[in-house]
Amino acid sequence: MSGELAAVEELLTGARTRRQVARAYRRIRAGDGPGRDGPYARGAAAGYRWALGAPGGAPVTGATPHGGVSMETLMAEVDAAVVQLDDPAQPPGAALYTQGAHDALAWICGLSDHCP
Repeated sequence: MSGELAAVEELLTGARTRRQVARAYRRIRAGDGPGRDGPYARGAAAGYRWALGAPGGAPVTGATPHGGVSMETLMAEVDAAVVQLDDPAQPPGAALYTQGAHDALAWICGLSDHCP
């Protein structure tokens, strides 16, 4: 059984292993480091949770993909975040949440080396 658990943890979620994504999620939920609370952290945590397959909609669009979250679905959510971030009418708190989700998902997809 422990071999099966290790194999599951090494499965990719985007360009990262599930273990890396789960570690980043635990770290941001624990509030470690500066900027680890508030809307940005909630957005990043939502991105991590969704990418790991938690029930519920995507953090930016609310989409609920069938059959798990693929790289294509992750990238679509990153693109949706970029569109929302370009909207000058977006309230500051919502923009911070969206930025957190974007940054987490961009890291998961390998578009960024910065892990929020």
